[in-house]
Amino acid sequence: MLFYPDEKLAIFIDGSNLFATAKSLNFDIDYSRLRRYFADRSRLLRANYYTALIEDAEYSPLRPLVDWLDYNGYTMITKPTKEFTDDRGEKKIKGNMDMELAIDMMGMAEHADHIVLFSGDGDFRRLVESVQRKGVRVTVVSSTKTHPSMVADELRRQADSFIEISNMHEEFGRVESSDAIGHP
Repeated sequence: MLFYPDEKLAIFIDGSNLFATAKSLNFDIDYSRLRRYFADRSRLLRANYYTALIEDAEYSPLRPLVDWLDYNGYTMITKPTKEFTDDRGEKKIKGNMDMELAIDMMGMAEHADHIVLFSGDGDFRRLVESVQRKGVRVTVVSSTKTHPSMVADELRRQADSFIEISNMHEEFGRVESSDAIGHP
């Protein structure tokens, strides 16, 4: 993986996709270390995190993460989920952030040399191609180690480089402190 200290870099995190990938791998991400990892290797312009939130819920398990990220150098892009009833009469929750991520990435392409996309969603292949035509390198971070693979083959092939997230534990996996694991 190639980063240049003077390149302008932007991070785009598809929150639900990254969550599903990390959960599948039992990989606990330390978002502070993740941001620092890229900031130490480039001129980090922005780290965007996209997620839909259940607005009416008394407690959302996502809320503490969203608040922490918002106060610690991430730009949070959220919208409320929508509840609907499917053909079988079952209630479903929908909260797709693909359009917001795509619009922001196209806008950022004018200012960045390199974009890192945390997602395996094949719907982003054409977006990656469009950003590359503007002269921006694109790295995709996801996993082929899950069953099934969390990264669409067409997205992986389109990217300039691919980072297997399961190989990044030393770089930005959560490290248990000695107190947390019961050592003196």
